[in-house]
Amino acid sequence: MESPVEIRVPDIGDFADVPVIEVLVGPGSVVRVEDPLVTLETDKATMEVPSPVEGTIVSVSVTVGDTVSQGTVIAVAESAAADSAADSAAVKAAPVEASVEPAPAPAVVAEAVEVTEPATAGSDDGGLRATPLVRRLARELDVDLTTVTGSGPKGRVTKQDLLTHYDRGVAPATPGSAAGAGIPALPEVDFAKFGPVRRVPLSRIKRISGPHLHRSWLNVPHVTHADEADITDLDAYRRELDEAARADGYRVTLLSFLLKAAAATLRQYPEVNSSLVGEELVLKDYVHIGVAVDTPDGLVVPVVRDVDRKGILELSRELADLSARARDGRLTATDLQGATFTISSLGGIGGTHFTPIVNAPEVAILGVVRSKTAPVWNGETFVPRLMLPLCLSYDHRVVDGALAARFTAHLAHLAGDVRRLVL
Repeated sequence: MESPVEIRVPDIGDFADVPVIEVLVGPGSVVRVEDPLVTLETDKATMEVPSPVEGTIVSVSVTVGDTVSQGTVIAVAESAAADSAADSAAVKAAPVEASVEPAPAPAVVAEAVEVTEPATAGSDDGGLRATPLVRRLARELDVDLTTVTGSGPKGRVTKQDLLTHYDRGVAPATPGSAAGAGIPALPEVDFAKFGPVRRVPLSRIKRISGPHLHRSWLNVPHVTHADEADITDLDAYRRELDEAARADGYRVTLLSFLLKAAAATLRQYPEVNSSLVGEELVLKDYVHIGVAVDTPDGLVVPVVRDVDRKGILELSRELADLSARARDGRLTATDLQGATFTISSLGGIGGTHFTPIVNAPEVAILGVVRSKTAPVWNGETFVPRLMLPLCLSYDHRVVDGALAARFTAHLAHLAGDVRRLVL
C-alpha cells in the first residue's frame, strides 16, 4: 500500500537559506531514486536535490525564489517503499555543473515567488519582479534592478538578465561604492560590425565564481611574491612513489608534496592561516587547503581537510578522488567549504609566473607553474637542477612583504629537502 513520504533537503554543509533556482517536478511527476527534484544555488556551487524514493509526486512545497535549509520539506511523494525510504531521505545533494542548461521546469511550479524586498538599499522597486537570489546579487554588484530589462515571466528579472546587464558595463547604482569603486563603465561595442561573432553563455561555474572573484579583487589589496624551490631530489622520490602507486590505481603528483609542505609552513606562520574579521585576526588551529581543479566548465576548488595530519600517499588518494568527482560534477557542498589556504597549480599546462587571486576570506593563495631544469651555482660550478616557480598572492592588510618572503622561503626549503616533511 502506497503512503506519503516527505522529501526534505539533505545535509548541504554549513549553508542555510539557500535559494531555489529551479523546480524540476510538479504534482503527478513520476520519479525514480536519484532523479533531481530541485536545484539550489549557493555562492560556491549549484546543487541538485535528488529524490530518495521511487514514486509519484503528490505536492511540491517550494517554488523558484524560495530559500531552504537542511530539513526543509520540498515535496511529498507516494511510494510503496515509504517505510524504508524515509530513513534515507537525507541522501547527500551532489553539485551538478553542466555545460547545457537543464530543461525548464513545469509551468505549474516554475513561477517565481513575489517578494516585497527592495531591489537595492534605499530604493523603491515599484512592483519589480525578481527572486531573492537576483536581488541579493544585485546588491553585491551594486546594480539598480529597476534599470535591468527582465526576460522572465511577466517581465521578471532573471540572474542572466542581471549578469548580462552588468557585463555590458552599466554604471553601478552608487558611484564610488566598494563594488563599483568609481571605475568608469566600459563602452558598449558592436563587435558584429567588424566581422562574424558568436555568443556563448558562460558556464554556471563561471557565472557563480565571477562575482566572488570580482569582490575579492576589489576588497583585498593584492601583492604577489615570487620565489623558486629546488625540487630535484623531491621529484626523484616522487617518481619512485608514483611507480608503486600506479599498480594500486592512483598517482603520486607533485601537488601532494606541495600540500604537505604548505601545511607545515602554515603551522610555522599562523598569520597566513587566518582570516581578517573587522579589526581582528581569526587564527585557525586547523589546516584545510583548497585545490583548484580544472573542469570542462571552469575551475572549482574542493577542500582537502586536515592536510597536516595526513601522509603523502593518503593525500594522493584523496586528491585523485576529489579531482575525479569535480570533473564529473559530483562534489558535495561540504567538499567546497572550510579552506584556510588555496593552491592553484598550472604545472601541467605551463607558464613561468602568474598572480592568483586571493580566495577571500582566506588571506593568501599559492600559485605554481611548470618546473624547469636550470643551471644553479653550488659554490664551485653550475649544476643542472629542477626548479619550481612559486607565486604567493596575499592580503597586504594581514601579510606584509617580509612575512610573505619568509613564508615562501620556508616552503621552498621544505620542498628542497623531502626529509623535512616528516619532521
